[in-house]
Amino acid sequence: MRVALVAPLVTAIAEPQGGGSQAFVSDLARGLTRRGHDVRVYAATGSRIPGVQVIDTGIDPASLAATLFRADGSAGDPGPARAAFASVYASVRSGAYDIVHNHAFDIPAVELAAGLGSPVVHTLHLPPDTAMAAALSRTAADWVPMAVACVSQFQARAWRAVARVDAVLPPLVPTSLIGFSPAAGTGAVFAGRLSPEKGAAEAIDIARAAGVPIDLYGDAYDQGYARDQIAPRGAEPGVTLHPGVPRAELWPQMARAAVVLCPSQWDEPFGMAPAEAQACGTPVVAFRRGGLSEVIMDGVTGFLVDSGDITAAADAVRRAASLSRRACREHAVSHLDLERSLDAHEQLYQRLAGQPAPG
Repeated sequence: MRVALVAPLVTAIAEPQGGGSQAFVSDLARGLTRRGHDVRVYAATGSRIPGVQVIDTGIDPASLAATLFRADGSAGDPGPARAAFASVYASVRSGAYDIVHNHAFDIPAVELAAGLGSPVVHTLHLPPDTAMAAALSRTAADWVPMAVACVSQFQARAWRAVARVDAVLPPLVPTSLIGFSPAAGTGAVFAGRLSPEKGAAEAIDIARAAGVPIDLYGDAYDQGYARDQIAPRGAEPGVTLHPGVPRAELWPQMARAAVVLCPSQWDEPFGMAPAEAQACGTPVVAFRRGGLSEVIMDGVTGFLVDSGDITAAADAVRRAASLSRRACREHAVSHLDLERSLDAHEQLYQRLAGQPAPG
């Protein structure tokens, strides 16, 4: 099939990735290409995906800074995004694609996909939003087939309260590329963007309460949060801050850890970092939020504790060494592997491409 993947334009698709959706677009593009599909990725300037043709949209990610998602619900300015996606879809329209798959969480990215002449999939990587739901409803009246996908069963249930959801396409991870360590590691790791919803500050608090050192890997997404919440904690004993690193460098750090922390402060749509950690053989301690219960087997590959309970999380960190690292790896290979996601994507693409136009 000839497939156009429309990436989020707020960051380049390049290592180190700016977030889970960016990382998954890269993995999806490479996986579909490996399976023989003709894939083009429309992405911001500076994007690079080895072995995949990336179309430089000419969009500078910095020009879309005002559109960045904020977990507090504050809305960004849609104006720059509208101009950007108008330009992107003008290019996509000339490509004669069997499927156009949009991963950008911008209302213009949904609205302007109408009339492309190809079946369209919109994957929703973020929590429910009524304005986005309204845009999806308006676009559903277009004459070409359209599907809306979520990244976990939890997220799909939440979205179905406000919008139609046709499929669940989880952003699973390339376990064959992730090295497994059967040896018990030391210390804790947190990996993710430095923004309130990801819980980097809480990860430090948990590690310190458990009496273990912690290494944090991530770049500032919210400058105020990084300055006010992370920098002061980063000066505490046993806390080491690192910038974001390519995943091929991050995975060995996860494998050498005793535990990976994921104390999310929002209903996590999925949780790629916990999936990657388990592929390394490293247990995960997380707050019981969103789709994390679909990623972590509580008591087998990690521990899920009540949201905000630092004491319970610290106790879980101390108990993590009792869990089987091989069980973590086996769960990741059996249930969280990219190939399962590629199967689901191909099935949806084939079904959608074979549908007659409505009306």
